Amino acid sequence: MLCRFYKLKSGFILSMKKHLFLCVLTFISLSLKANWHKHSFNVMGTQAEVELWYENDVKAQHFAVMVESEMRRIEELMSPYIESSEVYKINQMPVGKSLNLSEELFLLIQRSIEFSRLSNGAFDITFASIGYRYNYRERIKPTLDEIDQGKPLIDYRSIKLDAKNYKIAFAKQGMKIDLGGIAKGYAVDRCIELLRQKGVKHAFVKSGGDSRLLGDKRGRLWTIGIQHPRNKDKVLTQVPLENVAISTSGDYERFFIENGERIHHILDPKTGQSAKKSISVSIIAADSTTADALSTTVFILGYEKGLSLINKMKDVSAIIIDANGQFHYSDDLVSN
Repeated sequence: MLCRFYKLKSGFILSMKKHLFLCVLTFISLSLKANWHKHSFNVMGTQAEVELWYENDVKAQHFAVMVESEMRRIEELMSPYIESSEVYKINQMPVGKSLNLSEELFLLIQRSIEFSRLSNGAFDITFASIGYRYNYRERIKPTLDEIDQGKPLIDYRSIKLDAKNYKIAFAKQGMKIDLGGIAKGYAVDRCIELLRQKGVKHAFVKSGGDSRLLGDKRGRLWTIGIQHPRNKDKVLTQVPLENVAISTSGDYERFFIENGERIHHILDPKTGQSAKKSISVSIIAADSTTADALSTTVFILGYEKGLSLINKMKDVSAIIIDANGQFHYSDDLVSN
């Protein structure tokens, strides 16, 4: 089967095999040359990676460690599990009280609500009001009664923000938030910006399913592999890209099987249960924050509503695999 090439509206080139079955974007590392530096670590509940080129080896190593430090800083600020984090404190906040936030976290919550409005609530950080009851390692899910009790608490409109004083309050007792659908993308963007400020012109930063490329690979495009979501060791094809962000959301990241049903971590805010319309969604956009939020959003919406949303957006592309394993592409990925 021949590879087909498409010119995207955002100006980068995508190469794909259009009829491959089931895929997700993942990074394929090429052999390192002199002045290329690579560093991997675990943070925010997933594996992260940075690869960069810089003339000074000592500084390059420092920059790689700087990326890890920045991701850990964001984790300590935004994790719902770390008791000293601002998000943890938000989730302990009773109705009638407000909490002062750092400008950084306030602005990301504000942006999260913008994606909620854009998607009519498909993206909603208050999914955590039920989401905290799931434990995928222990194969625990809430009962139907617990879900019914928690569903009224999933409502981004019940987050009250005071933009003047960077304060947050909840309108309903028992509400919780989780930035898992946007925080990793934000962290990747922050790291790319820090590297850019240091004069780095060629870099790759990845956190879980969120990746962003700075420049090219010094005369070559970065190579992204399309991998079978049911076989993490199998690469189906490769995609050359530069200066772009990619995020993939899939039902294979955190899950367990119960009575033949896949219980995974991407919850539909309307049902409080695992979203059923997609297997994998990959979004290509200018920044990782946008790509991260939209991959979650489109996964929940399904391919029809998801493509309707993406096709209206500038410089955003989508590759969707629906629940039946069928591929769907945004208009810019389809040849004329």
